[in-house]
Amino acid sequence: MPPCQSLFSRSIFLEVTETISNERIRVMDGESRRSPVLKWVFLPLRLLYKCYFALVFFLSLVVLYIPFRILLFRPKRYQMAFRLKRTWAFFLQWVSGVPVRVERRAILPKAPYIICSNHSSYLDIIQMYNVIPEYFLFMGKYELLRWPLFNMFFKDMNIAVNRGSHVEAAKAFRRAANALDRGTSLALFPEGTIPVFTPRLKPFKDGAFKLAIEKQVPIVPVTFLDHWRLFGEPTDLLSRGHPGFARAVIHPAISTVGLTMDDLVILRTQVYRTIEEPLLDE
Repeated sequence: MPPCQSLFSRSIFLEVTETISNERIRVMDGESRRSPVLKWVFLPLRLLYKCYFALVFFLSLVVLYIPFRILLFRPKRYQMAFRLKRTWAFFLQWVSGVPVRVERRAILPKAPYIICSNHSSYLDIIQMYNVIPEYFLFMGKYELLRWPLFNMFFKDMNIAVNRGSHVEAAKAFRRAANALDRGTSLALFPEGTIPVFTPRLKPFKDGAFKLAIEKQVPIVPVTFLDHWRLFGEPTDLLSRGHPGFARAVIHPAISTVGLTMDDLVILRTQVYRTIEEPLLDE
């Protein structure tokens, strides 16, 4: 194919995919699916469940605080801290009544890789440790540093991204790049935050895909199907909150070998569509 024709084809493809991503709503938002009557009828039960969940979460974290602090004191102990996190996450999923069923559509690639997931609930953070068994570091929003007790994970081990500061955000992504160079996988939510219209996805930010292309590491898309209907914003009295089974899909890894920054939009669109696909039938 002549170079000019190849460039023209790519230009058309980008225009089409961007139009689809920006204009076509393929997943219905969760709020429009709710019954206004039942939302109020079950309010006391939701509040009771949220209080129970918060109690279990923070009491268990208080019990584990000293062991975590000891393990997080030195980087060479981070792998042990990760295993303790997985044990804690396994405990939380059963005690809080939200066990996860994982559909593995392919085996995980050799580390390092970047895990990209939709973000519809705070349960996503907990369940990621039940879904991905291999060691990884989380990249999360800077606000997590303000959470009592929980912030210890993002002071040293995991990576907090301050998107409000270009300098701080650049430092965070340099830390992430160094982690990939060491052979450590990363997990992040390319939406950047929980959308108000979950389970519909927000447009993805470019950071994960720039990293993947720069370091030529694969992306592992993960879809959480049910967290949005099990646990909404804790401080919103009318948001969802009840026990139930959760489902997660681990998709086949998407290779970035040979890709350049010119392919970023194509890669981002491919990951977006892969994560979104299981949500279309919900």
